[in-house]
Amino acid sequence: MLRLAAGLGVTVAAGAFALDRFGPGGTATDAAAPQGPPAAAGPPAAPPRLRPSAYRLQPMTAYAPAGRTRALPPVRRRPFLSLAGVGRSMVLTFDDGPDPRYTPGILATLRRYDCRAMFFVCGEMAAAHPDLLREMADDGHVVGNHSWSHPLVPKLRPSRIRAELGSTSETVERTLGAAPLWYRAPYGAWNRHSFEIGAELGMEPLAWTVDTLDWKEPGTGTIVRRVLDGAGPGVIVLSHDAGGDRSQSVAALRRYLPVLLDEGYTVTVPRR
Repeated sequence: MLRLAAGLGVTVAAGAFALDRFGPGGTATDAAAPQGPPAAAGPPAAPPRLRPSAYRLQPMTAYAPAGRTRALPPVRRRPFLSLAGVGRSMVLTFDDGPDPRYTPGILATLRRYDCRAMFFVCGEMAAAHPDLLREMADDGHVVGNHSWSHPLVPKLRPSRIRAELGSTSETVERTLGAAPLWYRAPYGAWNRHSFEIGAELGMEPLAWTVDTLDWKEPGTGTIVRRVLDGAGPGVIVLSHDAGGDRSQSVAALRRYLPVLLDEGYTVTVPRR
């Protein structure tokens, strides 16, 4: 059972995780707390309604050998924010989708350069666009949990946090056959309850190192410059594929991804 203590303190900090092709062994690194975007995910015209979730709070078993159960991750006090000791590798992440206006363009660019990324999906968007969710998984991308409706988590009761995360995990598992192993709090606003409930759902918390601030629609060139200026070993880049007009984000990826590859960076995804 969860131990739900009183008090809702927002906590954001740093960490490190193992990467595809590298394996575990990176050391934790500290970084400044990221500021998440204030724009909530753009809902579909008639979004599915969030209902209390009866989704199981127990270890995920999709990737475990027969007869064995995957152990729950520990309850964190801070999210993973960057990598260390993994060479010239970066992770590209996209929040708030999937959105049929912008997600296909991002998937096409990633496919062109044979790169994998992470998509932190909102449950209402995933439920409305399951084909895009399947396309993400078929291309080898990691699908993470970004809550159901993009609320400010520290303002929610624990039962509501459980419904937001549980319903999204349930939707992803029903569509893809496996539940998310990673989650990201909307706005980068975490609290003790979200860490506890996320762990009970078998997920690790992941934040970011570089915020493109693409939700402000600063211009394609500005987004490209922010990614390239912030590029470095272990960097996690935050962008969006929904929640507003993301045409600049789609265009920016087409420009900065080949540059990163030409500069010797490996763009990959985490594994657990």
